[in-house]
Amino acid sequence: MTKIVPQPGIMDIALYVGGQSHVEGVADVVKLSSNENPYGCSDVAKSVYSKSGLDLHRYPSTDHASLRAAIGDVHGLDPDRIICGAGSDEVLQFIAQAYAGKGDEVIYTEHGFSMYPILAKMVGAKPVVVPERERVVDVDAILAACTRRTKIVFIANPGNPTGTMIGGNEVARLADGLPKGAILVHDGAYTEYVEGHDGGAALVESRDNVIMTRTFSKIYGLGGLRIGWGYGPKEIIDVLNRVRQPFNLSTVQLSVAEAAVKDQDFVAKCRADNAKWRAWLAEALMEHGVPSDTSTANFILARFSDRAEAEACDDFLKAQGVIVRRVTGYGLPNCLRITVGDEASCRRVAHIVGQFKGDTA
Repeated sequence: MTKIVPQPGIMDIALYVGGQSHVEGVADVVKLSSNENPYGCSDVAKSVYSKSGLDLHRYPSTDHASLRAAIGDVHGLDPDRIICGAGSDEVLQFIAQAYAGKGDEVIYTEHGFSMYPILAKMVGAKPVVVPERERVVDVDAILAACTRRTKIVFIANPGNPTGTMIGGNEVARLADGLPKGAILVHDGAYTEYVEGHDGGAALVESRDNVIMTRTFSKIYGLGGLRIGWGYGPKEIIDVLNRVRQPFNLSTVQLSVAEAAVKDQDFVAKCRADNAKWRAWLAEALMEHGVPSDTSTANFILARFSDRAEAEACDDFLKAQGVIVRRVTGYGLPNCLRITVGDEASCRRVAHIVGQFKGDTA
């Protein structure tokens, strides 16, 4: 009997492990492992969600026109160049499906989002990892790694789990230096946490080899609904829509996301609160001998002396009901990624880390 086998590369993919959400035997748990918005989503989005059940028997639109128009209006973008997906992950998957395959290379950086090599393997392409410079994307290293087989370059900017980012001039230099026929994917899941940052939109407008992605899972507080979008050259978006399932987003997803993107007052408040408590938490941890790079996202990458100390601190935090994220899989075994929560959560984390370090009674 002929053995049924999957396509090459698929069995090389390790199953993704999400952030832990509970601790056995601990009731009062604070989850700071998945970079979720501690304030949830806006009241406007909640109201639309509560009413969305009236039309569950209806198929959703296939063109997402209303949501694309709302995104375009808020961000000053051409709705015809916007594509929506089940989280920005699905848009990234469309790009890999459409533009990479066997014999091609997909570049990502050493501490980049763990989905990038998975997407490459999914389509049979070769994932190529390049070093970062002190946990920051190194444009020169990426350009040096490019070959005629390079089809896609993924960068998360701001980065996850580092929280660092590179400026627009460096991103433009990267786009201009890519081999002909290669695409730069500017993954901007944390864009909204950076005041005045366009997520790569201006670069998309001025280049034909750049596509940007965004999500509703972070600052909008809609991680449970899985909604994301991308913006790129019309020719690329037209290609991506040919591999997109026609009903990939439900009526509920579309209506709630549209309400959420229109509520920019909520976004501004969340950005301001995050900036305040991100700075406070970073300084508090530093006072306990736990440094971190300047973060531009909604988390802190706390650095410890070695892997043993990081894991011991993680265990200590869990024992007291605080869940953070180990990032050994991202090549950062001596670090813990800690989501910036509300005031109470940040103070709780700082206090427990202080206890662990012997600085707090």
